[in-house]
Amino acid sequence: MPRAIHVFRSPDRFVSGTVGEPGDRTFYVQAVHASRVVSVLVEKQQVAILADRIDALLDEIERRFGADVPPATGEVDDLRPLVTPIEAEFRVGTMGLGWDANEKSVVVELLAATEEALDESIVLDDRDDGPDALRVFLTADAARGFAARAEALVSAGRPACPLCAEPLDPDGHLCIRTNGYKREPVSLEPYELDGDGDDEFGDDSD
Repeated sequence: MPRAIHVFRSPDRFVSGTVGEPGDRTFYVQAVHASRVVSVLVEKQQVAILADRIDALLDEIERRFGADVPPATGEVDDLRPLVTPIEAEFRVGTMGLGWDANEKSVVVELLAATEEALDESIVLDDRDDGPDALRVFLTADAARGFAARAEALVSAGRPACPLCAEPLDPDGHLCIRTNGYKREPVSLEPYELDGDGDDEFGDDSD
């Protein structure tokens, strides 16, 4: 069966988000254009890495080519939830990132996880063999926006225990520094994107 490559050249949105309760979240990356929606499953660490690499790539493009690149302010402009229902096309195993000088676009490619070792030459390639992929072309503004939202999603987690630095759960915490005695929970008020708890910044361990 030939591979499916989902290409978005001018997406209306390209964002990361979560579904689930604090401590038990599922992370997604979603591309949207008009009525077309493609979602893929990712790990929290993959979201963090992708955001960091996008920011670094944009800084390098500005330095090397003098391109008009917006600064990394950390401000999140898109606070809307993911489009539902969410039906993941695949779980991401490999991520690719590049710069299309002709289109002046950041190119993000997310490839499905495979049991076999992946030849890196398949990344950003249209050949028939290989895993399914989501390929998105982003303006510099859109790329910075993705990175800002992704960084906020990852970093705004549950409060850390002042003794062991592990995240505090809403129902308490078995702290190794207190020989396993349960600490009382602190008041948790996660920052919600949409106010209904379906897509919110507020977990430090998925």
